[in-house]
Amino acid sequence: MNEHPEPAVGDAAADASAIAADAVDAAVDVAIVGGGHNGLVAAAYLARAGLAVTVLERLPEVGGAAVSASPFEGVDARLSRYSYLVSLLPRRIIDDLGLDITLVRRRFSSYTPVPGSDRGLLVDTADVEATTASFAAIGAARDAALFLEFYDHCAALARELWPTMTEPLRRRSELRAQVVDAGAPHVWEAMVEHPIGELIEAHIQNDTVRGVMLTDALIGTFARAHDADLAQNICFLYHLIGGGTGDWDVPVGGMGAVTAALHTAALDAGATVVRNAEVTALTPDGVVTYRAAAAPAAPAPAGAPATATLAAAAAPAGPTRTLRATTVLANVAPAVLTRLLAAATTPTAQRSPATPAPFDRSKGPELLERGADGAVGVLSTDPIAAAGAAWAERGPEGAQAKVNLLLSRLPRLRDETVTPEAAFGGTFHINEGYRQLDDAWLAADGGALPDPLPAEIYCHSLTDPSILSPELQAAGAQTLTVFALHVPHRLVTEATNDTFRAEVQAAVLASLNSVLAEPIEDCLMLDAAGEPCIETKTTLDLEHALRIPGGNIFHGPLSWPWADDDEPLDTPAERWGVATEHRRILLCGSGSRRGGAVSGLGGHSAAMAVLEALGLQLPGAE
Repeated sequence: MNEHPEPAVGDAAADASAIAADAVDAAVDVAIVGGGHNGLVAAAYLARAGLAVTVLERLPEVGGAAVSASPFEGVDARLSRYSYLVSLLPRRIIDDLGLDITLVRRRFSSYTPVPGSDRGLLVDTADVEATTASFAAIGAARDAALFLEFYDHCAALARELWPTMTEPLRRRSELRAQVVDAGAPHVWEAMVEHPIGELIEAHIQNDTVRGVMLTDALIGTFARAHDADLAQNICFLYHLIGGGTGDWDVPVGGMGAVTAALHTAALDAGATVVRNAEVTALTPDGVVTYRAAAAPAAPAPAGAPATATLAAAAAPAGPTRTLRATTVLANVAPAVLTRLLAAATTPTAQRSPATPAPFDRSKGPELLERGADGAVGVLSTDPIAAAGAAWAERGPEGAQAKVNLLLSRLPRLRDETVTPEAAFGGTFHINEGYRQLDDAWLAADGGALPDPLPAEIYCHSLTDPSILSPELQAAGAQTLTVFALHVPHRLVTEATNDTFRAEVQAAVLASLNSVLAEPIEDCLMLDAAGEPCIETKTTLDLEHALRIPGGNIFHGPLSWPWADDDEPLDTPAERWGVATEHRRILLCGSGSRRGGAVSGLGGHSAAMAVLEALGLQLPGAE
C-alpha cells in the first residue's frame, strides 16, 4: 500500500463501530464500490498517480449500464443494452487516459413523422436548405429559422459551460456573468431562470417542432414543460452542452467498446479490479465489507428471460471479506450508499443477504427505523427499500422503458420523400408532439400507460455496422433501440412486472407502427429458437440488473452543473461536487453533481478531488 496523508474530504466524525484493524483482509489507498464506467475512470486516474486502487464489482463483468450484449439466441449481434449514444464524455478524459475509442458523428439530427399524415420533419445537419424545405412540407415554414437560431443560442451557452465540466465547480453567479460577457444574457435567462416551455411556446408555433425541442428535456425525467422546479431545464441543458456542440455520437463497437477501453486503462495503470464481489456494508472510516463469489457465475444464455439473466449474474456466495481504504469512492446511487452505510451499523443477522429479496415499492416506508441516536436501522432484506430515511420519503424514480430490436431490414415509411436510411440515421421521434408529450405525462401521472406511447429510436448499425456479424451486414440487418418516455416507475410492481413488460413492449410496437407504412413485426428477425428478436427492459428490470433505485438512469434527480452562491466549497470534495457527509467517502457515479449519462465526469471529479486533497499530480501534468 502506498502511504499518503489522509485526504480531508468532509467533516463528519468516524463511525464508532469501526472494524478492528486485525479483522481487515487488506488495505488500500482507494476502494471503489462499483465497476461501472465512472468507477473505471476514477481507478485509471488514481492508479496512474501511484495510488493503490481496488475496484469491487458485484457482477461478472464491469461497465454497469455501459455494456454490450448478445441478447438473441444464436444471433451474432452485440447491442448496446442500456445506454446508446455518447455526448458528455470529454475529450480530456479520452486523451488523459489514452482511451482507444472512436465516436462517429451522425449526419442526420432527427426525423419526426407527423401523426396521421404521410409527412415528417427531417433535420439534416449537413443541408440547411433541405431542412428548411422539410419544415415547409409539414406547414412549419415560419418556425425553421427560429428553430435553427434556437440551437445556435444553445451552442453559445454550451461553449461557455462545457469547458467547466472538467474543472472545480464554478459559482452560479460567476458562470452567469461569463455567459453575459459572451453576449448571451437572454440565453441564460431563458434556459436557466424560466421553464423551458415558456421559451418554446413564445417562439415556435408548430406542435411537432415544439415536441422535437421538448424531448431533450424529458429523457429519463418525468416532468412537464412548465414545471416550477425546472427539472426539465436541467435535463435539457445536459443534452445540449456535450462537447460544446450538443451532438450525440455513436461509439464504434457499441458501449461495450467504451467500457473495454476504460477497463484496459485502469488495469494498465495498476488498479485491481475484482469482479463477482458484492459490497454489503461500508463504514464512514473506510472499511468495506464484501462477499466474494465462491465460483465464477455462469452467463445466462442469449435470449433468456430477465429472471434467468439475473439468476446467472449472481455467482454462488463465497467468503465475506473486508478492505480498509483511506478513501472510498461510491460508484453507486446515493440511495444505495445510504443502505451500505446503514448496514454497517446493523446486526449481522438482520443484514441483507447476497441475493436480496425483490423490491416491493409499496413497502418502502415501513422497512426503515430511526433509532434514538438518529441512525437508520435496516429491518428488511430488501436492498432498495433499505436505502435510508430519504427513500422512505421519496425514492429515485426512473421514467422510461428500453426496447432492443434486430431487424432483417429497415421498415418502409409513410413519408415517401425520405429514405428509411435518412429517417433512422438520426433520432427517430415517435408520437412526441408537444401536446402528445403532455397528454402522456397526464396519463402516466394518473396511473395509466400512455397511449400512444412517446418514444425515440436510434439505429446504431447504420452508423456503425461493426456490431453485426459480416453475415448479418451482408443480409441488410439493422438494429433499433427504443427509448420510451413517460413510463414512471410507479406504474410497475414486482407482482406486475412481467405483465407490465409485455404491455410496454406492445405499446412501443403499436406506437411505432402508427407512423410506418408496414408493421414493424414483419421486419423482426427470428432467433435460433424461432422467437422474434426483441428485448424490453422496464425500470424494475434496471433496478434488478444494475441496482439502480427506481430504475432512474441518473441515479437520482439531475442538478445544475455549478454551485449555488451560498454553497460551501471548502474541501476538495465540495469543490468537485462529490462530497458526502462522511469525509472518507466520495461519490463518483451518476449521482455526483455533474454525473449522469456515459460521461465519466463522476469518476473524473472524484479522482481530481482525491488528488487535490493529497497534493498529487498526474504523470506529465505541469
